[in-house]
Amino acid sequence: MVKLLSRLPMRVLFALSTGLYFIACYLVRHRRRVIDEQLARVFPDADERERRRIHRRFLRNFCDVAVEILKSATIPADEMRRRVRIRNLSVARDYLDAGRSVMLVTSHLCNWEWLLHGFALELGFPLDAAYKPLHDAWAERLMLEIRSRFGARLVPAKQLLLDYLQRRDVVRALAMNADQAPVSTDRRHWTRFLGQETAFYLGAEQIARGTRLPVIYVVMRRVRRGYYEVELQTLWDGRETLEPGGITERYARACERDVLASPADWLWSYRRWRLQKTIYGAG
Repeated sequence: MVKLLSRLPMRVLFALSTGLYFIACYLVRHRRRVIDEQLARVFPDADERERRRIHRRFLRNFCDVAVEILKSATIPADEMRRRVRIRNLSVARDYLDAGRSVMLVTSHLCNWEWLLHGFALELGFPLDAAYKPLHDAWAERLMLEIRSRFGARLVPAKQLLLDYLQRRDVVRALAMNADQAPVSTDRRHWTRFLGQETAFYLGAEQIARGTRLPVIYVVMRRVRRGYYEVELQTLWDGRETLEPGGITERYARACERDVLASPADWLWSYRRWRLQKTIYGAG
């Protein structure tokens, strides 16, 4: 059924997305309290009308992303390349061509699933992406099949370092989505992010430092409905001396900049500030 629906033209899927938006916004009111609370925290000086505009725009984009992910099951490679254009892939390719693996760090901005497909198609080197396994076996099989369609290799996040060390001779890119709340570990980096005391995972930084992998920040921007551009920025070259947490701090600043530039494209329905520094400390 998923593959059958995914064969519908994008214009039909976007019509479906519009219907889903009205349901999410006016009937189900998808995570309204969470979204409203977080927007109020991040944009305290904005009036209610402006925050409502961001909220509704976010729901529209979120529904579009949902049908785009559905389309991923059967979308042709050439169409994916047209819809996800990487502007400066040489930032990563220069390291890879020189025989150095790299760490790509991304965020939940725009369509993170299509970002994976775009890189798998264009990078020219193996791509290992960290992911959190799903509890439902059917959903797990389906998502692994979709995510690996264009050659990406999915590795459970907790196994990423060991997997890299076991296959260290393979020059490749490791990819991690690094903007989620680090609820499964006590090792965190605390910083001001979007005006809030915010904890970040240190996993990407720890792997990069331990293996001397250059760290590259990847941002996706919406050009128009169903089309995206991607830009890369080196955060750490693998050799520069930085204090502990320095790589993660650079990531937080880059991510904050891009969320503020396009707030409706970030994942506001996710409870980002569930951890409190006063409770958990600075660890």
